[in-house]
Amino acid sequence: MKFIETCKNIWKIEDLRTRLLTTLLFVLIYRFGSFVVLPGIDPTALSALHNQTAGGLMALLDMFSGGAFSNASVFALGIMPYISASIVIQLLTIAVPYFQKMQKEGESGRQKMNQITRYLTVAILLFQGPSYLVNLSVQMAQAGQPLAIGLNWFTISSTIILCAGSMFVMWLGERITDRGVGNGISFIILIGIIARFPGSIVQEFGSRLNDAGGGLIVFLLEVVILLLVFAFAILLVQGTRKLPVQYAKRVVGNKQYGGVRQYIPLKVNAANVMPIIFAQAIMFIPIAIVGFRADGSNWFVRAFMDNNGFWYNFVFALLIIAFTYFYTAIIINPVQMAENLKLNNGFIPGVKPGKKTAEYIDTIMSRITLPGSILLAVIAILPAFARLFGVSQGFAQFFGGTSLLIMVGVILDTLQQIESHLLMRHYDGFFEGGMRIKGRSGAMAY
Repeated sequence: MKFIETCKNIWKIEDLRTRLLTTLLFVLIYRFGSFVVLPGIDPTALSALHNQTAGGLMALLDMFSGGAFSNASVFALGIMPYISASIVIQLLTIAVPYFQKMQKEGESGRQKMNQITRYLTVAILLFQGPSYLVNLSVQMAQAGQPLAIGLNWFTISSTIILCAGSMFVMWLGERITDRGVGNGISFIILIGIIARFPGSIVQEFGSRLNDAGGGLIVFLLEVVILLLVFAFAILLVQGTRKLPVQYAKRVVGNKQYGGVRQYIPLKVNAANVMPIIFAQAIMFIPIAIVGFRADGSNWFVRAFMDNNGFWYNFVFALLIIAFTYFYTAIIINPVQMAENLKLNNGFIPGVKPGKKTAEYIDTIMSRITLPGSILLAVIAILPAFARLFGVSQGFAQFFGGTSLLIMVGVILDTLQQIESHLLMRHYDGFFEGGMRIKGRSGAMAY
């Protein structure tokens, strides 16, 4: 079989084999740490916390941490504080000249921004750590074992441990990026999502078997719909529009260059899954404000803690559309593309080089980004519709939403890197007939 032969080729490449084993090792460390409970916490008294994270927005927060949140683990705060800090820094690159200048400094500027992001992550963790402990105390009080929360040694030490745990998770993600396969931070989130999938599908299967009147058929129908949504998400992530570019003829000595037409692939969803992650991080803010506690007395808190409600999904969809445009503007620079074309004697037929070309590319990107962002938002809120048709909370999260799109984006990105290693060493990739996997950048793995 083609797949088995490809796996054998992967194992033959020493560098790729080492990277895969290193990634697996880091993943195992992360999963092990998700079950290491904070000192002074009785694991048998966490039943109320497990119930709290069984549904709603808290279930998403627990999923992103790979179950560490509901386990009161040292990794309970997960990677989301780092994502939130990254959002703030990227927003500052637009509004603050100091950060704009730093962004243009190349590698040295990127390192400075990464360092500032880490400092901001620590500041966010120092705020979220005590909030998490307050919520943990409330939940454990229901089990008859309340915690002494206040300015005491337990609160201080646990906050430090929670901060150190999240920073260690961030370090693991960076090491996966440097020495493993795929984007490490995204891969950490992916592992947390996949860890919940087996239990969710078994739970849904069991509940459908107990239904009278075709429960098994309904379950099979749900699986088929899940696969269709998964395939549609892949098409959305990989969809491109080809922009024709003509290169002028040049004669150097006895050789002729240019005179050919090529195409620039512009992705329909150039931002990939990042708008989903950004929007989800923003939607976690109400939880942080109320200290992870929603007593139901406030309409605003109640509306934005219910991820199946109308207002939550409406605001979530608007944020995704806005962040899609925002992130596309960051990674796609029409002015730079126009300058590169001009330097290489290239031009878009019917469009003047220079400023007019940049404006034309910007217009095309705006036109294809709008439907792409809307489709991205629709997929993101599909779990709410799945819940309307009786799908269990855990399994519904995989019918679109953050879970599915992150899985598709990260898996394709990882496969694209593996494909590149194979093709560089003259091995066949995963697909025959010249088909290649496109990763986040939209570049083919040739």
